[in-house]
Amino acid sequence: MMIDRIGYIEPIQPGKRPGRSEPAARNSTADSISFSPEALEKAEIYRAAALVASAPDSRAQRIAELKAKIDDPSYINDRILEATADKILESFGL
Repeated sequence: MMIDRIGYIEPIQPGKRPGRSEPAARNSTADSISFSPEALEKAEIYRAAALVASAPDSRAQRIAELKAKIDDPSYINDRILEATADKILESFGL
């Protein structure tokens, strides 16, 4: 297979001085950036997760209070047992 030459390629073209370049054309429009809807959604989820992680855990305090109440023998009485049983039956729709 033979490839014909179109023309000789010189590293320095005649009429041009090496080291000089033409000035770059200025673009009159400003740069812009856009985000996909998926990226925006993930950013919102990330911010929400960071907010939740930084919030104090008030449930741990509430659980500790309830454990202390249950450990107290005077707390559990017939009224508490009936209210608990009613809530359990109500959750089952009975």
